[in-house]
Amino acid sequence: MNILELIAKRYNTKKYNTDKAIPQEKIEDLKEILRLTPSSINIQPWKFTFVQNPEIKTKLASVSMHNTEKINQAPLLVVFSVADDLDAFQKVVDNELPQARRDWYNQIKASMPEADLKVWLSQQVYIALGVGLTASIALGLDSTAMEGIESDKYMDILNLSAYKPLFAMAVGYASEDDFNRIEATPKSRRLLENIIEAI
Repeated sequence: MNILELIAKRYNTKKYNTDKAIPQEKIEDLKEILRLTPSSINIQPWKFTFVQNPEIKTKLASVSMHNTEKINQAPLLVVFSVADDLDAFQKVVDNELPQARRDWYNQIKASMPEADLKVWLSQQVYIALGVGLTASIALGLDSTAMEGIESDKYMDILNLSAYKPLFAMAVGYASEDDFNRIEATPKSRRLLENIIEAI
């Protein structure tokens, strides 16, 4: 399948097959794909937490609003977090990024209020979500993007301090009776001519 066919096929899964495990090599591929996600000035202000432990996943499901059932069903939950403690993230920048990138980030940091900087960093993590959703279908997996999580409770359960969870992605294989399957509920998008302008 080419990329267009894959994107036409993917949809937000509402019900997962609880009997089908994800091969570990596919999970390792997804980890590496997320690591390679692009970001503005290659700042990489994120942490991706792969949760397969059933007990932890159940705790997270209980603080995931209307997403509880999907998280409990899916064999994998990926939590996307953004650097929230800017002092801690400065150490990451200083220790892990090359000088030119450090200088660029420090200029950006000095030029905007802290709240705006945090918004900019969070926007980078949304790029990773798009990559993760696309990578999942390319790996033959189904997925669900979920902003409906209680971020502070996720932080406590995952023992995060410097990073704040923004959203999560359930990953697995859709149940054959998932009402949201393309065959049952055709993909609905605005017309191309109404959203694409060619100049």
